[in-house]
Amino acid sequence: MMQRIVWRAIAALVLMLSATMLAYALKPGANSAPQGDPVNLDALVPVSFGAWRVDPSVVPIQASPEVVDKLAAIYDATLARTYINSAGERVMLSIAYGSDQTGRLRVHRPESCYTAQGFSVKTTRTEALPINGGVEAKRLIATTGPRHEPITYWIRVGDSTVSGNIGQRLVQLSYGLTGEVPDGVIFRVSSIDRDAETAYGKHDQFIAELNDAMSLEARQKLIGGAGVSSTRG
Repeated sequence: MMQRIVWRAIAALVLMLSATMLAYALKPGANSAPQGDPVNLDALVPVSFGAWRVDPSVVPIQASPEVVDKLAAIYDATLARTYINSAGERVMLSIAYGSDQTGRLRVHRPESCYTAQGFSVKTTRTEALPINGGVEAKRLIATTGPRHEPITYWIRVGDSTVSGNIGQRLVQLSYGLTGEVPDGVIFRVSSIDRDAETAYGKHDQFIAELNDAMSLEARQKLIGGAGVSSTRG
């Protein structure tokens, strides 16, 4: 019994020391990579491409000054637009970019944001999109009253596209251990449609056409790909 207690104490000490060392390693150092030039999402994302163009009849809801200040503290740049195609179908695009993604982005996933606004959110699946060597996206359905909003989104942290909380944290940890500060993006498209599968097909078409229309720099910055961390959770 005494030997078992001793081993438990040793194990606890090792865990405490490991946690301390990890916390030190995760602290961005003076040698962290420079953040580079500010990102201009309005310039990176075209207002028209393929069959899509910005719908001028849809005026974005203006956030309160408190919300604006909170977003400014979290993200370096945000973009919200509604696009319409020749068939009159609409897709909402939302992008948030942050130059320092050592931990703060993970608490602002669409699941949390929609739930905070009174939506009921259900994850339908995680699916690899065949763009840029593979981007793993998450499919959601957010509902409130008669409104059904299928959602497709992904998060890019550094060079990796992550599809789950665990995968996101592992990527952030890997950067922390090297002293680098990764940037990151939440890229979300959604539409109002009671037929989720039809909506997801529309999302894929929209994303593919946008991808083809953007520069290589914009694709790497906003869509990512080829480095997918698919750990669920």
